[in-house]
Amino acid sequence: MAIQFDRHRRLRTSQGMRSLVREHYVRTEDLMYPLFVVEGENIKEEIPSMPGVFHFSLDRLKEEMAEVAALGIPSVMLFGVPNHKDACGSEAYADTGIVQRAIRQIKADHPDMIIAADNCLCQFTDHGHCGVLTDDGQIDNDESLTLLAKTAVSQAKAGADIIAPSNMMDGFVAAIREALDEAGLVHVPIMSYAVKYASSFYGPFRDAAHSSPKSGDRKTYQMDPGNAREGLREAASDVMEGADFLMVKPGLAYLDMVHRLKESFDLPLVVYNVSGEYSMVKAAAEKGWIDEEKIVMEMMTGFKRAGADIIITYHAKDVAGWLQGGK
Repeated sequence: MAIQFDRHRRLRTSQGMRSLVREHYVRTEDLMYPLFVVEGENIKEEIPSMPGVFHFSLDRLKEEMAEVAALGIPSVMLFGVPNHKDACGSEAYADTGIVQRAIRQIKADHPDMIIAADNCLCQFTDHGHCGVLTDDGQIDNDESLTLLAKTAVSQAKAGADIIAPSNMMDGFVAAIREALDEAGLVHVPIMSYAVKYASSFYGPFRDAAHSSPKSGDRKTYQMDPGNAREGLREAASDVMEGADFLMVKPGLAYLDMVHRLKESFDLPLVVYNVSGEYSMVKAAAEKGWIDEEKIVMEMMTGFKRAGADIIITYHAKDVAGWLQGGK
């Protein structure tokens, strides 16, 4: 036992030795950066509950994307906040919708940038739910699938590299896969929000996306935080339906699910470091209570150690800068 203990101690004696035997590293290539695009001109408005995160009009998005590309961040996730909202979220699947225009612009300026398009109706509906509602206020799952599939095709035709459905309707992967294939878009993969919990960590995002439900909540179509086996069933179902990536959302409180999925499936695994997780760190850092860089990098390492291949995070620009030694 003494010899074993001494061996472990020798491997911790210097930073160089620690780096040599380190098991997990965070790389800029692991990062996907979420962006919120809005209608209008010359808009760069900070989201009050998410310091350092902004709404961008398309003209101001250009400068943001130039910075993202210069930092070496390889991919972005687009969320659109339209001016017009209606019961069926028609701007989500309009060819001239804000997300579709943003995709075309980014692809024109940065052809190699990987663009994931969020596929949901909540930002586009006047009621704030992720699908359309029946007359009595219930989610109409099948009608919602029709519109979400239509949205996916519109996004892919605009140039999206990945469709990322966050809507949690039953059968959403199969519906979107069928629609993409029928449109000749067989090469476009689906990043499934396979394990998405009904979480309190989403609050700041709903400020950013203007997507809070006007009535009820999303617990009927998002998972109970107390359930783990259900998450494995949801992921297995999405794999059978044709998912190309699997996601766990949120991240920090659900690292056990990241590990469970990594052990159970061989698809690329994504973790979403969500708005509430981001904002808590920012608030504590602004108070001077924590070392922001060390805390964030420890979180990123935790995601990688649990099994994540891709990390969607609002910290992406900071992380990329720290990795380059520029901050």
